[in-house]
Amino acid sequence: QVQLVESGGGLVQAGGSLKLSCAASGRAFSNRAMAWFRQTPGKEREFVCSIWWSVTYADSVKGRFTISRDNAKNTVYLQMNSLKPEDTAVYYCAASRLISTRSSDYDYWGQGTQVTVSS
Repeated sequence: QVQLVESGGGLVQAGGSLKLSCAASGRAFSNRAMAWFRQTPGKEREFVCSIWWSVTYADSVKGRFTISRDNAKNTVYLQMNSLKPEDTAVYYCAASRLISTRSSDYDYWGQGTQVTVSS
């Protein structure tokens, strides 16, 4: 069992930065792929990025967002720079035994944290 808790969301102006954190408790954090997804009302949950032995980014965030993890602290981070209004969403942290861009492959999810980017 893995429990995930996100933090760090908030309101920021376009062009600004935010850093999200996801603290994991439970077993075998280092043996799982970790990912960030985001969702806006009425839309499917969208892949943002993932990390394990490799890192993958959605094209929409490549060059602006950076995912990292600290296995000693059981924490994964998402540094978001050059934020745009279209980045506004609830951001979710997720864990999986697979490295994947599909939300259905992730079995553990956090509660989400709201990121709002004003224009």
